[in-house]
Amino acid sequence: MRMVCELKNLDLNIVSNELEGSVRTICLPNSLDFGEWSIDFLTDYIVNVHHQYLKRALPETKGNLARFVESHRDKFSYLPRLLEIFIGVSNYTLPHLQEEETIIFPYIRQISHAYLSKESYAALLVRTLRKPVENVMNHENESLNSLLSQMRQLTDDYTPPDRACTSHRVVFSKLLEIDNDMVQHLYLENEVLFPKAIAMEKELLARND
Repeated sequence: MRMVCELKNLDLNIVSNELEGSVRTICLPNSLDFGEWSIDFLTDYIVNVHHQYLKRALPETKGNLARFVESHRDKFSYLPRLLEIFIGVSNYTLPHLQEEETIIFPYIRQISHAYLSKESYAALLVRTLRKPVENVMNHENESLNSLLSQMRQLTDDYTPPDRACTSHRVVFSKLLEIDNDMVQHLYLENEVLFPKAIAMEKELLARND
């Protein structure tokens, strides 16, 4: 890497730090019981950790990937398809985050507050303001999982080829980082948040039957 930096007149320390940062994956301990988190805390966590990360990382990585693909497409024929899939991930995800923050999460918080306070209007709230929580969990996120699966298959789980250049390793590491974040994000929604919200909806409706 030192020789490449010298040829391109780059600061070795800066490049090394960027490479180290790009491969750093934050893992939460398995001992955390996400199911015990309140709806308010869980939705705030998803927005402030995962949404904020993706809003920054997706546009930035799309630009970096496009430049990388343009300069390496002759050597690796699958790269244009990789860029196409990643653009699909970005185009799907960013509006979806906005929908969650403005519609789905506020609705889930309302349901939770009504459920916990045993408000008499709770069942009416579900009937009149109900949003497609089950549809999001069962259908919309399947599209994202499919795109991520295609990226993994195309890149051999983001494994750079032998003697790959530094930029190749950095780009693949960033794609892996985004993939890891999305997997954690989808787990918190599909396995924790949405099932809790759906269970509350069903109980609130049953109380009034």
